[in-house]
Amino acid sequence: MEYHNKEVSAAATALRKLFEKTDDKRSVLRAPGLAALYDRLKTLPNSAQRAAFGKEVNQLKNELEQMVREYSVPKVELPAIDVTSPFDVNQSKPKLLPVTDGSSHPLMSELDKILNIFGRMGFTAVESRQLDDDYHMFTSLNFPPDHPARDEYDTFTTDEGLVAPAHTSVMQNRFLKAHKKDLEAGQAIAAVVPGRVFRNEDVDARHEHTFYQLEGIYVDKGINAGHLIATLKAFLEEYYGKTLEVKTNPFYFPFTEPSFEFMLSCPFCDKKGCGVCSYVGWIELLGCGMIHPNVLKEADIDSATYTGFAWGGGIDRLVMMKYGIEDVRNFHSGNLKFLRQFS
Repeated sequence: MEYHNKEVSAAATALRKLFEKTDDKRSVLRAPGLAALYDRLKTLPNSAQRAAFGKEVNQLKNELEQMVREYSVPKVELPAIDVTSPFDVNQSKPKLLPVTDGSSHPLMSELDKILNIFGRMGFTAVESRQLDDDYHMFTSLNFPPDHPARDEYDTFTTDEGLVAPAHTSVMQNRFLKAHKKDLEAGQAIAAVVPGRVFRNEDVDARHEHTFYQLEGIYVDKGINAGHLIATLKAFLEEYYGKTLEVKTNPFYFPFTEPSFEFMLSCPFCDKKGCGVCSYVGWIELLGCGMIHPNVLKEADIDSATYTGFAWGGGIDRLVMMKYGIEDVRNFHSGNLKFLRQFS
């Protein structure tokens, strides 16, 4: 850029040379030569001269700012990196433990057994998500925007508004919609949904902020609460390998109607009372109920023709009861002494 004023033109030449020499390119904007031009502006005798001089000084400053913005560190050609390779080709590899020294985590081993039982009962297994949206977490499950039950779920959310699911029920609407054609073909919808869930809870021996849950869904013509209780009882007796008594207490969930707390006789003391069941002989295990008509309608399923049941319970709790584990935190502690008991 050319400047008509000799003082501005001379300063521009000096400042460009300074820009080329200095490592700190932004320092040219603080150079005494530029500051002197603004000081000179105050000494000019009339407004016309000040206007013309000030216009060119501002143009020079804009030119320098543009040079700073466009400046970039010279590119250095580096060799390509294979990000899928755990080690560089020239790096010596550390001695790794053989795979035979490892073992499956107790939760994963027990989950395989649980899914095997439900598979033999005709249920399809579908993995849940670890990040979802408000619609599948709440709206599709009959939570209106101002529903007080939303406040009961202490959920983790991201800055973008996504939700770390507090229950694996986030898959219910998706699965019902995807398998609506099965109902029309005269087949039932039957699925279990395992997955990690996240809740903003105080951690203690019985509570974790991260744990595994199993959702169950069954929809067909003529389904009632009796089918729900029989299904859960059959699963639990197979899993614990003994005959159990079960009972339900009325409860409330927005996505089921009627809703129940499902309880079973303590498999450790046969209802005599012990530390596991708090000496009452019964253990509250999970929440369940008949799928609310609004949930079926949201999935485009005719609630006048079809009914269904759903349940959700913690896998960690099932395993704790099976092996008499007293502290749920053991599962996520990485304590090898604890984990090797199950290898």
